[in-house]
Amino acid sequence: MAWILLILAGIFEMLGVNAINVYTHKRTKLALFGIISLFGISFISLSLAMNEIAMSTAYAVWTGIGAAGGAILGMLFYNEPKNFPRIFFIALIIGSAVGLKAIS
Repeated sequence: MAWILLILAGIFEMLGVNAINVYTHKRTKLALFGIISLFGISFISLSLAMNEIAMSTAYAVWTGIGAAGGAILGMLFYNEPKNFPRIFFIALIIGSAVGLKAIS
C-alpha cells in the first residue's frame, strides 16, 4: 500500500507542476486552486508512504516521478523537444525509481 501511495504522490506532484504552468500563463483562480490541492494531496500521500518506506528512497522516487512526468507532459502538451537524448535521460530517471523499488 505504501508504494501505491508513493506513486500517487508522484503523479499528483507531476500534475501540480502542470498546474503551475497553467497558472503562469493564464492566472486563473482554478489553476491556483489546482496547485494548492494537487501539491497538498501529493505531500499527504508522500508523508503516509514514508511511514513504511525509507525517507531517502521515498523522496528519490517521488521527485523522479515528478521530474520525468513533468518532462513527458511538456513533450506531449507544450511542444517541448522530443529528441533521443531527452527521452533517454527521462528513461534513466524512471529506471532509477524502479531500481530503488527493486532493492528496497
